[in-house]
Amino acid sequence: MAEETVNVNPDGSTTFEGSDAPPMGENAGTEGMFNEETAEAVVEATDPALYLLFAVVLIGFFYFLYYRKNKENNEDDFFTNLDGEKFNLTLPAAVQEYNDIKKKCLAAGWEAGKPPTDKAAAGPHRVMAQALMKRSIADIPLVTHIQKESGGMNKLYANSMCSVKQWQSYQAAEAMISAEVEEVRAEADEIEPGWSQVIWRQAMQYHNMLKQKHEQEQKAAMEAAAKRKVIEEKVNSIKAAEQAEKDKITNAEKLAQELIEQEEREKQSKKAFSSGGSMKKGFLK
Repeated sequence: MAEETVNVNPDGSTTFEGSDAPPMGENAGTEGMFNEETAEAVVEATDPALYLLFAVVLIGFFYFLYYRKNKENNEDDFFTNLDGEKFNLTLPAAVQEYNDIKKKCLAAGWEAGKPPTDKAAAGPHRVMAQALMKRSIADIPLVTHIQKESGGMNKLYANSMCSVKQWQSYQAAEAMISAEVEEVRAEADEIEPGWSQVIWRQAMQYHNMLKQKHEQEQKAAMEAAAKRKVIEEKVNSIKAAEQAEKDKITNAEKLAQELIEQEEREKQSKKAFSSGGSMKKGFLK
């Protein structure tokens, strides 16, 4: 340890000689200045890009929250829209028509499952068979609709991609159509034993025939309408040309008449002027 000597200065301050410590009051202000300068340097060294990055991250976070919420709402709307009228099915009017005809036939003495004794066109057996075939043909669009949607709906339900309401609506429609198919088969066997095995195939064939006939009629109607339109356009074109020629002749005649009238007026004007000049000359004499 070095020996320290205390010197008293004339101004009353003291200094130490032989000491490693710096003089009193010499480094205190320097340290304070260093700390302030260091803080300012740290603040100045902060890159503005960090603030921008922070703002971008914050905006991205809020956008993510908004996007997720909006996606959930859209999914809810999608499933809600699936609960439409797609499976709100009703049986055709031919079903009730058949039931009414059956009541009349039963009242007339027809017995279910009994071979017909009268196969006339107006007989109960014939009338019942025609009414049931009409009923099954009217059912075909509903049957094909359920068959077409069955695989997709089961797949959607298995993957939880359809609402409970839609699934229940589909199940109700499928049950209704299945019951209708079985009831038609039962009615077919009552009319003609064994007919239940082929009635739906026959109904499909008749339905396709009627559909094809309807499409052909629509096509023929469209072609006829197109031909009528072409003929009408030709007729209108001819009429327009004739009218244009008539208008041309009329305008020419009108113009000629105007020229004649103008020429006549000019003649009368010259004649009047000549007569006026003669009278004035005689008067001056």
